[in-house]
Amino acid sequence: MTDRLERLTKNRIVCATRPEAQAFLASRMDTRPLEAGSVLYEKSQNFTHAIFPHTGIISLMAEMSDGRSVEKASIGNEGFLGFTYLMGGTDSISRTIVQVPGIASWLTMSDLDEAMQRFVCVREVMLRYSKALIIQLMESVACNTLHTAEQRVSRWLLHADDRLGGADFQLTQKAMSEVLGVRRATISQVCSDLLEFEAIIYSRGIISILNRDILRNHACSCYDRVTEASISTD
Repeated sequence: MTDRLERLTKNRIVCATRPEAQAFLASRMDTRPLEAGSVLYEKSQNFTHAIFPHTGIISLMAEMSDGRSVEKASIGNEGFLGFTYLMGGTDSISRTIVQVPGIASWLTMSDLDEAMQRFVCVREVMLRYSKALIIQLMESVACNTLHTAEQRVSRWLLHADDRLGGADFQLTQKAMSEVLGVRRATISQVCSDLLEFEAIIYSRGIISILNRDILRNHACSCYDRVTEASISTD
């Protein structure tokens, strides 16, 4: 049980609950790998489990009839997948894909119900996170409309670095293109520019953040607003 609980404490939602709630969650959660490109839920698919990432990043995608896509919001170790369930929704609002591989814990919706009924802290932290995710969804509308590809790529990489604790991570230019709704050639040019500025190292689909200050200078202000909303869940 102790080993399982230690693994779960990488998720900030779990960390923000009381010890007795953490022990309950550890006894009910099933921890599995998140594999890049895996579809966790299709749009309108019925939720069977809430998913709590410890490492890795999940994207909620908007997909157009012409095949184009763009990310509505992303979820890392600061949150969980299934927030609409708290508001009475039983289905996923988006096609949900693993963008950066990692590890997550699955909790059945019946166990989630029991956790929220038994532990006030579980419901409170989940509702606070749901508010933060709604802010992220709203910011993404403005960001996708008003900001340049370079600003959006820089913002996304900063959030990834926050979630992964400064570790190198796997993300192809194709995946980045789909996430940001930007042509692959544009993503390639932005990455080349950030390499030249010595903000990142990018080789064979592996990204390392070298200088966050440089990256922040190239990111849009959405980064700060989304980060502040996420911090408020702690």
